[in-house]
Amino acid sequence: MTPQPTTGPRDPAPDMDTAPAPAPDTARTVETVFRMESPRVIAGVTRVVRDVGIAEELAQDALVAALEQWPRDGVPDNPGAWLMATARNRAVDLIRRRETYARKLAEIGRDQPMVTAPPKEPAGPDDIDDDLLRLVFTACHPVLSAEARTALTLRLLGGLTTAEIARAFLVPEATVAQRIVRAKRTLATRNVAFEVPYGPDREARLGSVLDVIYLIFNEGYAATAGDDWLRPALCEDALRLARVLSGLMPKEPEVHGLTALLEFQSSRAAARTGPDGEPVLLEDQDRARWNRMLIARGVTALTRADAVAAGAPGPYVLQAAIAACHAHAYRYEETDWPRIATLYALLAARAPSPVVELNRAVAVSMAEGPAAALPLADALTGVPALRDYHLLPSVRGDLLARLGRTEEARAEFRRAASLTRNARERELLLRRAAQTGA
Repeated sequence: MTPQPTTGPRDPAPDMDTAPAPAPDTARTVETVFRMESPRVIAGVTRVVRDVGIAEELAQDALVAALEQWPRDGVPDNPGAWLMATARNRAVDLIRRRETYARKLAEIGRDQPMVTAPPKEPAGPDDIDDDLLRLVFTACHPVLSAEARTALTLRLLGGLTTAEIARAFLVPEATVAQRIVRAKRTLATRNVAFEVPYGPDREARLGSVLDVIYLIFNEGYAATAGDDWLRPALCEDALRLARVLSGLMPKEPEVHGLTALLEFQSSRAAARTGPDGEPVLLEDQDRARWNRMLIARGVTALTRADAVAAGAPGPYVLQAAIAACHAHAYRYEETDWPRIATLYALLAARAPSPVVELNRAVAVSMAEGPAAALPLADALTGVPALRDYHLLPSVRGDLLARLGRTEEARAEFRRAASLTRNARERELLLRRAAQTGA
């Protein structure tokens, strides 16, 4: 089924902070519930109206209704079901009012019972999960640009406001708003079906979904620009999305692989910065501060990936296995670098990229020495994709320093500092340049 035409262009749905302000305690309850439940509400309503833009507006209408009614009548026993029913009722009313939706209304009448009052219990969990999975694949459809997919995913599935997304990626709020509006318009005008693809399309679409979640996490784990090296909220949002997806797609090894990878990476968060927010390199981290509960969750997710795998491990499973090697080493000196180098070689064969090759060079340097790794790094200096990538001169600087070529190493660290847009990382690289050979 394809989206139906609307009566005209729509403005973006209002953010939560534009709604009426009830009593503080109730407002906090409404905001918390809405952030938790809005993805499922939007997904459920999208199944009715077949348009994520309209569905988000109706979910926001339900939020406004909650802000008006809950302070007066009290918070319902099942607030998620209340929001879902309210939004769905408004969706049905909208369809009834539009002659262009007459055929769709007839289909809805055959497919599901009409909702006339908020039910005490939500719809069946399988139905909700199916709709949420469809929303995941819709928000990450390849017809959208990578930037649009990221913004729309954070908006619809992460529950973030436009302002929060703009702050997270250090771009103007108007830019994010335009991306979201254009993304929803593109999905409607291109008649993107609200469905989970199957067959040959599914793997490609799933890859897009996983890449978006990973991109969100990486931006929080090592911020591209700004004054802070870490943005924990983005890491938390990405990890939550990965966990939701692994629950929705339990037979997909790459989903569990991504979840495991993010669990392992998140476990190091407390040790990755010093008292003043400065970056702490892996070799200098206090591993007693690594979160062992997250490591255990990572091990569980990686075990699930292995259990459902039918062939060779995919890129995210391999990356999770690399992260597991670090997690299992209680001291930096105990790291199994030969295994990590082997895993990177497998990853380079499975998903070749210049960044993977650069990481492989680092692993080889630890397993076999800097002399074996420097040619691997040097071979990447002519790759256009890495021309302005600050980590390439950073890695070369480290290798050159370990080989005693201090002047060349200092130049590489300075070059890396000039390329990064993150203030904390720039300070670290300049400090390494000053300390090399000192």
